[in-house]
Amino acid sequence: MNYISLHEANNLVRQSIELTLREPFWVLAELASVNERRGHCYMELMEKGATGNTPIAQARACCWASVWFSLGPRFLRATGQALHAGMKVLLLVKANFHEAYGFSWIVQDIDPTFTLGDMARRRKEILEQLTQMGVIDNNRSLTLSPFATRIAVISSATAAGYGDFASQLANNDYGFAFSTRLFPATMQGEQVEQSIIGALNDVFDHIDNFDVVVIIRGGGSNADLSGFDTLQLAENVANFPIPVITGIGHERDKTVLDEVACISVKTPTAVAAYLIDNLSRTLARIDSAAEAISSVTKRALERERLRLARLEQYFLSAFSVKKAHLLSRLQAYEQRIHSATRHLFLVQRNVLDTHQRTIAHQAATHIARERSRLDLLEQRINSANPLNILQRGYGLVMHNGKVVTDPRQVKSHDDLTILLHKGVIDATVK
Repeated sequence: MNYISLHEANNLVRQSIELTLREPFWVLAELASVNERRGHCYMELMEKGATGNTPIAQARACCWASVWFSLGPRFLRATGQALHAGMKVLLLVKANFHEAYGFSWIVQDIDPTFTLGDMARRRKEILEQLTQMGVIDNNRSLTLSPFATRIAVISSATAAGYGDFASQLANNDYGFAFSTRLFPATMQGEQVEQSIIGALNDVFDHIDNFDVVVIIRGGGSNADLSGFDTLQLAENVANFPIPVITGIGHERDKTVLDEVACISVKTPTAVAAYLIDNLSRTLARIDSAAEAISSVTKRALERERLRLARLEQYFLSAFSVKKAHLLSRLQAYEQRIHSATRHLFLVQRNVLDTHQRTIAHQAATHIARERSRLDLLEQRINSANPLNILQRGYGLVMHNGKVVTDPRQVKSHDDLTILLHKGVIDATVK
């Protein structure tokens, strides 16, 4: 039996590949994973079927450090995103087969324009879905409160952008007092979507405590923004019941999250500046309104002062005329009252004189009549006086100071006193 070693077989494969695939060519693939080690970039490539997510082709790829050193930053600057799983890329590759490590594609270049186009297509598809769902304008149609000071912040606690945001709010030139609460979230990598959605749910549980939600992260364009271009996260932000402001540190095309948020600015410090400007505009409107009210009030007061001055002059003139008229009427009334009083006095004096004479006559008649009646009473009293009766020879028998009128009032040996007209006799009952 003829045979060759595995190394010899692999060497034949390597030679065949080198003979038939000498020149590099462009390959379209989706990144299944991306890892950087020791300056090299290792990728897992795949292609999915048209009707499902099952890969129909898979391969390894590698971009050596000598190429990746310039290629990686150039792609990041062009797209605003680093290579990440799920991204579709157009790679200039050369076939490579190593007897010990097997087959891999060696990446020599990446076309950022294709990735930008694919990213734009994905964003467009998500926005179209949100439009069909009727939610794309929900949060954008909300109005930020002119007094927005209670802020829910969704960011990484250690992000420099969060620190800059908090510092700018706390040290604003106007001395405005903002109240912020951090809801920590992962702002880069595969966990961005679910982490931010979880933070939004936490904010919703305390919705009455906040005026606005801000989603911020630092890093400018030097970070992966793919997590902000997802349908589920965009739908959550679009349907959030209070305004959402994004400042996720990118410089090129807006992410889907920016498109559905109420307000979108570039950086965390720009978000802080927007909130400060919002309050400063409110303060300016209040100051302007106060000045307008003061001006209107002053003009109204001046008009009323002039009107009162004219009314004062009118009333003084009218009062003078009225006073003279009333004084004339009062003098006429005074003369009439004086004349009526004299006439009444004379009439009443005559009446009083008549009453006086009548009273004097009636009093004299009454006195004479009563005097006669008293004389008769005196006579009757004198005739009933016991002393006058005693003058006729009668006596008055008394026992213990009481007049005896019945023999049964006394008994034997009782002492009696007999009162006579000219003396007293003491006696004893036998």
